[in-house]
Amino acid sequence: MILCFALCNYSTFPVDTAKVRSQNPSPMIEQTRKHERIPAKELSGLKLALQTVLPKPVEVFIPEKSMQSGSFDLLIHFLGTNYIVQNAAAEYEGSLVAAMVNLGAGSKVFNDAFIDTNKFAQILDSVNAAISTALQRRIAFRKVILSGFSAGYGAIRRIMSTRENYEKVDAVLLLDGIHAGYLPEGKVLAEGGTVDSGDLGTYLKLAGDASREGTRKRFLITHSEIFPGTYVSTTEATDYLLSMIGMTRTPVLQWGPLGMQQLSEARKNLFAVMGFAGNTAPDHVDHLHALSHFLQMLLRL
Repeated sequence: MILCFALCNYSTFPVDTAKVRSQNPSPMIEQTRKHERIPAKELSGLKLALQTVLPKPVEVFIPEKSMQSGSFDLLIHFLGTNYIVQNAAAEYEGSLVAAMVNLGAGSKVFNDAFIDTNKFAQILDSVNAAISTALQRRIAFRKVILSGFSAGYGAIRRIMSTRENYEKVDAVLLLDGIHAGYLPEGKVLAEGGTVDSGDLGTYLKLAGDASREGTRKRFLITHSEIFPGTYVSTTEATDYLLSMIGMTRTPVLQWGPLGMQQLSEARKNLFAVMGFAGNTAPDHVDHLHALSHFLQMLLRL
């Protein structure tokens, strides 16, 4: 399995040798949460690999139950493992095409792959053409959904930085992956640092749009309690978004999917944030394995 933590690969900041800040996820082992996992198994359906758009193949999957459809929702997921994304497609309530993008470690590699923002339109066109050819009929996409686990958020941020691409996307799901730098570099909030707002501008716009009455944009963020130390954590990044649009969290204490423990939530119209317990690597990976659950929650906001 590719765990691929953005938390370990976001970027390298200069450090004060007199005061080296710890990095997380913590090596600690805890026994409280179940950390249930999606089983790795082959699922029936159409599987294609698109080789020409990105440096690595885009893996496309249509579950067998959706093969006869002429229109699909399209999920493009950044960073993870194929069988988890295929499972989400198979459990989806409706017809879904799932496209899986794995480009390597760290948000920079995902960001840089879409510096040419036309790549996004090329993916949409290539997936549509490949499926239409394989099914021997023309197909259409109803909704375009982007999801990113961990470092995968870097691709979504870059893609949606242009108005044209932004308008093509109906919904975004971030699974324990939304980060920024500190200003000054490496100076945490508790020591007087601030969030580099430029790193979160695209997501702030999306959060603002999704929280408005009558919106069609949907945006769901899930996050753990992991504190990276040298760059803004998922908790701090979501707190920044919430504060900027005048939202506050509500404390909760309830079970989430796969044995996760939810601690907080915030929601306004079609924008929601869900905070979960945990500061260890398994707590981080929980969010990826819960893709199917959170995808359905996104569409029910």
